[in-house]
Amino acid sequence: MSHQNLWAPWRMQYVQQLDGSAATANEGDGSDCFLCAATAVTLGTDEAREHHVLVNDRRGLILLNRYPYTNGHLLIAPTQHLADLSDLDSRQRLDLIDLVTLAEGLLRTAINPQGLNIGINLGRCAGAGLPGHVHVHAVPRWNGDTNYMQAIGCVRVIPQALEESYEQLADTIKKLETGNPGRSAKP
Repeated sequence: MSHQNLWAPWRMQYVQQLDGSAATANEGDGSDCFLCAATAVTLGTDEAREHHVLVNDRRGLILLNRYPYTNGHLLIAPTQHLADLSDLDSRQRLDLIDLVTLAEGLLRTAINPQGLNIGINLGRCAGAGLPGHVHVHAVPRWNGDTNYMQAIGCVRVIPQALEESYEQLADTIKKLETGNPGRSAKP
Protein backbone atom coordinates (compact mmCIF):
# COMPACT_ATOMS: atom_id res chain seq x y z
CA MET A 1 0.00 0.00 0.00
CA SER A 2 1.55 3.28 -1.06
CA HIS A 3 1.34 6.58 0.79
CA GLN A 4 -0.83 9.25 -0.82
CA ASN A 5 -0.71 12.99 -0.22
CA LEU A 6 -3.69 15.24 0.20
CA TRP A 7 -2.66 18.67 -1.01
CA ALA A 8 -3.98 21.77 0.80
CA PRO A 9 -2.53 24.73 -1.13
CA TRP A 10 -4.76 27.28 0.61
CA ARG A 11 -2.69 26.69 3.80
CA MET A 12 0.39 28.22 2.13
CA GLN A 13 -1.01 31.73 2.52
CA TYR A 14 -1.26 31.17 6.29
CA VAL A 15 2.23 29.64 6.49
CA GLN A 16 3.81 32.46 4.46
CA GLN A 17 2.30 35.18 6.66
CA LEU A 18 4.10 33.78 9.71
CA ASP A 19 7.44 35.28 10.61
CA GLY A 20 9.44 35.65 13.81
CA SER A 21 7.21 38.44 15.14
CA ALA A 22 4.01 36.51 14.45
CA ALA A 23 5.38 33.45 16.21
CA THR A 24 5.88 35.39 19.43
CA ALA A 25 3.00 37.88 19.15
CA ASN A 26 1.07 36.55 22.15
CA GLU A 27 4.01 35.49 24.29
CA GLY A 28 4.28 38.78 26.21
CA ASP A 29 2.39 39.86 29.29
CA GLY A 30 -1.00 38.51 28.21
CA SER A 31 -2.54 41.92 27.53
CA ASP A 32 -3.92 40.67 24.18
CA CYS A 33 -4.63 37.13 25.35
CA PHE A 34 -8.25 35.93 25.22
CA LEU A 35 -7.49 33.29 27.87
CA CYS A 36 -6.19 35.95 30.26
CA ALA A 37 -9.30 38.03 29.55
CA ALA A 38 -11.44 35.00 30.36
CA THR A 39 -9.81 34.62 33.79
CA ALA A 40 -11.27 38.01 34.76
CA VAL A 41 -14.91 37.01 34.22
CA THR A 42 -17.28 35.88 36.94
CA LEU A 43 -19.18 32.66 36.30
CA GLY A 44 -22.90 33.01 35.80
CA THR A 45 -22.65 36.47 34.24
CA ASP A 46 -23.33 37.67 30.71
CA GLU A 47 -19.59 38.24 30.36
CA ALA A 48 -18.89 34.56 31.19
CA ARG A 49 -21.48 33.55 28.59
CA GLU A 50 -19.91 35.93 26.06
CA HIS A 51 -16.47 34.40 26.66
CA HIS A 52 -18.00 30.87 26.83
CA VAL A 53 -16.36 30.24 30.24
CA LEU A 54 -17.64 27.10 31.96
CA VAL A 55 -15.10 26.83 34.82
CA ASN A 56 -12.98 29.62 36.30
CA ASP A 57 -11.37 28.78 39.61
CA ARG A 58 -7.95 28.64 41.28
CA ARG A 59 -6.97 25.70 39.03
CA GLY A 60 -7.67 27.53 35.78
CA LEU A 61 -10.27 27.69 33.04
CA ILE A 62 -12.47 25.51 30.92
CA LEU A 63 -14.13 27.32 28.03
CA LEU A 64 -15.56 26.58 24.62
CA ASN A 65 -13.28 27.17 21.67
CA ARG A 66 -14.70 30.09 19.67
CA TYR A 67 -13.44 28.42 16.47
CA PRO A 68 -14.27 24.76 17.16
CA TYR A 69 -13.24 21.72 15.20
CA THR A 70 -16.45 20.01 16.37
CA ASN A 71 -19.27 21.02 18.68
CA GLY A 72 -18.18 20.87 22.32
CA HIS A 73 -14.51 21.65 21.51
CA LEU A 74 -13.11 22.84 24.85
CA LEU A 75 -9.97 24.71 25.85
CA ILE A 76 -8.44 24.08 29.28
CA ALA A 77 -5.82 26.51 30.57
CA PRO A 78 -4.05 27.69 33.70
CA THR A 79 -4.90 31.21 34.85
CA GLN A 80 -1.28 32.30 34.49
CA HIS A 81 -0.01 33.50 31.10
CA LEU A 82 2.77 30.93 30.64
CA ALA A 83 3.90 29.54 27.29
CA ASP A 84 5.04 25.98 27.98
CA LEU A 85 4.29 23.07 30.28
CA SER A 86 7.84 23.43 31.64
CA ASP A 87 6.91 26.97 32.79
CA LEU A 88 4.25 25.52 35.12
CA ASP A 89 5.18 24.29 38.57
CA SER A 90 4.07 20.82 39.66
CA ARG A 91 0.89 22.15 41.36
CA GLN A 92 -0.12 24.05 38.20
CA ARG A 93 0.46 20.97 36.04
CA LEU A 94 -1.63 18.85 38.42
CA ASP A 95 -4.39 21.48 38.40
CA LEU A 96 -4.33 21.53 34.60
CA ILE A 97 -4.71 17.74 34.42
CA ASP A 98 -7.52 17.88 37.01
CA LEU A 99 -9.35 20.33 34.75
CA VAL A 100 -8.70 18.16 31.68
CA THR A 101 -10.24 15.24 33.59
CA LEU A 102 -13.23 17.40 34.52
CA ALA A 103 -13.58 18.48 30.87
CA GLU A 104 -13.52 14.83 29.77
CA GLY A 105 -16.30 13.99 32.22
CA LEU A 106 -18.27 17.06 31.22
CA LEU A 107 -18.16 16.15 27.54
CA ARG A 108 -18.97 12.49 28.16
CA THR A 109 -21.95 13.45 30.33
CA ALA A 110 -23.31 16.33 28.24
CA ILE A 111 -22.85 15.17 24.65
CA ASN A 112 -21.75 11.53 24.87
CA PRO A 113 -19.02 11.46 22.20
CA GLN A 114 -17.70 8.11 20.98
CA GLY A 115 -14.15 9.33 21.55
CA LEU A 116 -12.05 12.37 22.44
CA ASN A 117 -8.90 13.95 21.09
CA ILE A 118 -7.00 15.63 23.92
CA GLY A 119 -3.85 17.51 23.01
CA ILE A 120 -1.51 20.44 23.41
CA ASN A 121 0.08 22.47 20.61
CA LEU A 122 3.32 24.12 21.79
CA GLY A 123 4.57 26.83 19.44
CA ARG A 124 2.93 28.32 16.39
CA CYS A 125 4.55 25.88 13.95
CA ALA A 126 2.99 23.05 16.00
CA GLY A 127 -0.46 24.54 15.49
CA ALA A 128 -0.76 26.81 18.52
CA GLY A 129 -2.96 29.75 17.62
CA LEU A 130 -2.03 31.30 20.96
CA PRO A 131 1.56 30.26 21.65
CA GLY A 132 2.01 32.46 24.74
CA HIS A 133 -0.61 30.80 26.98
CA VAL A 134 -0.37 27.02 27.24
CA HIS A 135 -3.72 25.31 26.87
CA VAL A 136 -5.16 21.87 26.22
CA HIS A 137 -7.74 21.05 23.55
CA ALA A 138 -10.47 18.52 24.30
CA VAL A 139 -12.23 17.67 21.05
CA PRO A 140 -15.24 15.31 21.10
CA ARG A 141 -15.31 12.82 18.23
CA TRP A 142 -17.91 10.55 16.65
CA ASN A 143 -17.57 7.78 14.10
CA GLY A 144 -17.90 9.35 10.67
CA ASP A 145 -17.26 12.94 11.79
CA THR A 146 -14.25 13.30 9.50
CA ASN A 147 -14.95 13.76 5.83
CA TYR A 148 -13.74 15.67 2.82
CA MET A 149 -15.88 18.77 3.41
CA GLN A 150 -12.97 20.61 5.00
CA ALA A 151 -10.32 19.45 2.53
CA ILE A 152 -12.35 19.96 -0.63
CA GLY A 153 -14.88 22.63 0.32
CA CYS A 154 -12.73 24.49 2.91
CA VAL A 155 -15.77 24.13 5.19
CA ARG A 156 -16.31 22.43 8.55
CA VAL A 157 -19.72 21.07 9.40
CA ILE A 158 -20.48 21.74 13.07
CA PRO A 159 -23.93 20.45 13.98
CA GLN A 160 -24.60 22.65 17.02
CA ALA A 161 -24.50 26.43 17.50
CA LEU A 162 -21.81 27.69 19.87
CA GLU A 163 -24.39 29.30 22.16
CA GLU A 164 -26.40 26.07 22.30
CA SER A 165 -23.24 24.10 23.14
CA TYR A 166 -22.45 26.59 25.89
CA GLU A 167 -25.90 26.31 27.48
CA GLN A 168 -25.84 22.51 27.35
CA LEU A 169 -22.36 22.31 28.90
CA ALA A 170 -23.08 25.04 31.49
CA ASP A 171 -26.19 23.16 32.64
CA THR A 172 -24.22 19.93 32.87
CA ILE A 173 -21.33 21.45 34.84
CA LYS A 174 -23.84 22.77 37.40
CA LYS A 175 -25.28 19.27 37.79
CA LEU A 176 -21.80 17.78 38.14
CA GLU A 177 -20.87 20.33 40.80
CA THR A 178 -24.02 19.63 42.83
CA GLY A 179 -23.44 15.88 42.68
CA ASN A 180 -26.40 15.14 40.41
CA PRO A 181 -24.71 14.19 37.15
CA GLY A 182 -27.08 11.48 36.00
CA ARG A 183 -23.93 9.79 34.73
CA SER A 184 -20.59 9.62 36.48
CA ALA A 185 -18.18 12.24 35.16
CA LYS A 186 -15.22 11.00 37.18
CA PRO A 187 -14.13 14.59 38.13
